[in-house]
Amino acid sequence: MPEPTSVAGQGVVVTGAARGIGKALAARLVAEGARVVVNDLDPDATAAAATEIGAHPVPGDAASEAGVAALVDAARDHLGTVDAWFANAGIVRGLGLEATEADWAASWDVNTMAHVRAARLLVPEWLERGGGTFVVTASAAGLLTALGTPTYSVTKHGAVAFAEWLSATYRHRGIVVHAICPQGVQTDMLHSSGPMERLLSADGAITPEQVAEAMWQALQDGRFLVLPHPEVGDYYRGRAADTDRWLGGINKLQRYLEEES
Repeated sequence: MPEPTSVAGQGVVVTGAARGIGKALAARLVAEGARVVVNDLDPDATAAAATEIGAHPVPGDAASEAGVAALVDAARDHLGTVDAWFANAGIVRGLGLEATEADWAASWDVNTMAHVRAARLLVPEWLERGGGTFVVTASAAGLLTALGTPTYSVTKHGAVAFAEWLSATYRHRGIVVHAICPQGVQTDMLHSSGPMERLLSADGAITPEQVAEAMWQALQDGRFLVLPHPEVGDYYRGRAADTDRWLGGINKLQRYLEEES
């Protein structure tokens, strides 16, 4: 078993942290002694979350190349060093084949390329120092699929794939990577998903704090894949073992959604 992980005194950044999963992750890290920078687009909500949990607010864009660079610089100014980066910000834009080029571009930027851009700036320094932690909040959609929204499904697959690549490439040099892949979580994103909310809650819609607890346990035992819903692991294995059967089952759910709409 690996040694228990401590974040006491570490400098940590959590994006998309004004509410929901990001706020819960940041609160747990603060409770464990980390010095935390919280980031989100809404300045007022970011400041309120920071005040509530005892973190430092840095509002702004965490997806574009310039936005990520500005956030990294601001975090380093406040923390001195960034020891861990929690890439939590995510969006859902566009439905079906009607999703526009703008929907796809925004989804790629926030759900996938934000992680690439942050890693470019952080990993070289971590390699010099001998370690760092990069945590991606992906989704069960990144292991399975997301009915209705190809933009979310594809870009979350990309997020998981990038996290896997990062771990495979640098774990022997002290870079620790985790991918959090929850299913239904009691957030604004779930509550605005229409008929999908019922499907995503079939295994129980958990709280953001339960996601944060699963993340913390994964940090302690070094697990790459963080599954707050253990059932997702069974679905993932089933997908790999018999893809056609799995696709048939997912298509049955699609037909159910069409009947409901």
